[in-house]
Amino acid sequence: MSDSNTSDFTNPSSFILQGIPGLEEAHVWISIPFCTMYVIALLGNFTILFIVKREPSLHEPMYYFLCMLASTDLILSTSILPKTLSIFWFNYREIDFSACLTQMFFIHCFIAIESGIFTAMALDRYVAICYPLRHSTILTDPVVAKIGLAVVLRSGVLALPTPFLARRWPYCRTNIISHTHCEHIAVVKLACADTRLSSYYGLSVVFLVTGVDVFFITMSYAQILRAVFSLPTKEARIKTFGTCGSHLGAILAFYIPYLFSFLTHRFGHNVPLRFHILLGSVYLLVPPTLNPVIYGVRTRQIRDRLLRLLTQKGT
Repeated sequence: MSDSNTSDFTNPSSFILQGIPGLEEAHVWISIPFCTMYVIALLGNFTILFIVKREPSLHEPMYYFLCMLASTDLILSTSILPKTLSIFWFNYREIDFSACLTQMFFIHCFIAIESGIFTAMALDRYVAICYPLRHSTILTDPVVAKIGLAVVLRSGVLALPTPFLARRWPYCRTNIISHTHCEHIAVVKLACADTRLSSYYGLSVVFLVTGVDVFFITMSYAQILRAVFSLPTKEARIKTFGTCGSHLGAILAFYIPYLFSFLTHRFGHNVPLRFHILLGSVYLLVPPTLNPVIYGVRTRQIRDRLLRLLTQKGT
């Protein structure tokens, strides 16, 4: 397709990803932190998966959910970073129309999966603290598998209409997307039709996924705090609530950039476009990068296994 600002096509065979408009000269420098975060995400999440698989003592609901989170982070970061880096390094900006819609689906689907996994992990912490003697009988392996399947199905069903709606619009303005990846709103804005249905659906999914998940996480932690404050000693309260530290850190690393990006995009009309694009790219990279670091530092079992593994390799 021609790299032009106007065209008469209605069904483009490809789009042109512009990267970060106005910062083209700095693309190589911007790629350094992006590439660094991606490498950390790959190494960290593969390490989590390897350690949990290798250690039978970690075959528990908490670590099963952690493996689901690590797998989700790997897919989410890989769905955008290789293409983004090809833009920054080689100026390879063209992306097939179907590939663009596929990338759009993966982004929305796995963001929703990640949110659902955090909710499942909050449920695990709630059962472990409020019903410690029944934890193993409530969250059995089949129950954990069903929860994981439900999270994936919910996310897939809610994300699937997004690319289908985008495919049905006629594109007769331009094939240039002002972004580093096929972000839903950035693509839909190129259509020469009334795309309010796509906008309303995208907004509804945000509230159905993020709103519902944040509500259940909040309710879980309200019950956890109630149980913690009923413990007789300060040491017991600190020790018990400390088991939630990794989960709370990962939740903040996910929801704060996500909500900030969403609110800035929806209401920050005076915010420069380059800032929107940078923020929209970074919030997809921050959780995959920080999650393995948070769990590696805060979770003693994983930290001990990793140190033991490194010690054995060094001897």
